[in-house]
Amino acid sequence: MSAVRVVLADDHPLFREGVANTLADLGDFEVVGQGASATDAVNLVQNLLPDLVLLDISMPGSGIEAARRINLTCPVVKIVMLTVSEQDDDVMAALKAGARGYVLKGVGGEELVRVLHAIYNGDSYVSPSLAARLLAEMQPSGSAHEQDPSDLTAREEQILRLVARGLSNREVGQELQLQEKTVKHYMTNILQKLQVRNRVEATLVARERFTDL
Repeated sequence: MSAVRVVLADDHPLFREGVANTLADLGDFEVVGQGASATDAVNLVQNLLPDLVLLDISMPGSGIEAARRINLTCPVVKIVMLTVSEQDDDVMAALKAGARGYVLKGVGGEELVRVLHAIYNGDSYVSPSLAARLLAEMQPSGSAHEQDPSDLTAREEQILRLVARGLSNREVGQELQLQEKTVKHYMTNILQKLQVRNRVEATLVARERFTDL
């Protein structure tokens, strides 16, 4: 199996080196580029088109801004924030910018490798210590009913469960024998019903509500 190609962007060289060594030692990853700023990250991703890019939020130019630009110009690249920030605003901004993962820097090496493999394979991830707060932040004032997947139709619930397992719209369509554009239409409706902004937030809601996921 070919290595998962990764770009790292963080303004602390020793931290970058440690992450690169961890990925090389514990998983089938190849760090193909390293940078210290948002501009570095965007340029490296555009030039190298890696499978994953790991971004620090607080580096010069802002990791969240880098995520926005990468998501617009290279949407095939999966974005992971690797940061010390536990601020709800940063988490929400990162997900809105297109991040598929939000990982705290205190994570162990083996757990980081497991998480990156999951994201590479189409899953999404938010550090558990942040997930409950994030769900509470997403909740409309005092009413869980508006975000309850039980409000979805049987077909919408079926699609949401597959999305929560990490399947893309195309893969969901293949699984359910639906056209990709039909799945996209269903997903738009699901996001509106759950009052969430993207697939990552919908996955968080689904995993909170569906105990069998």
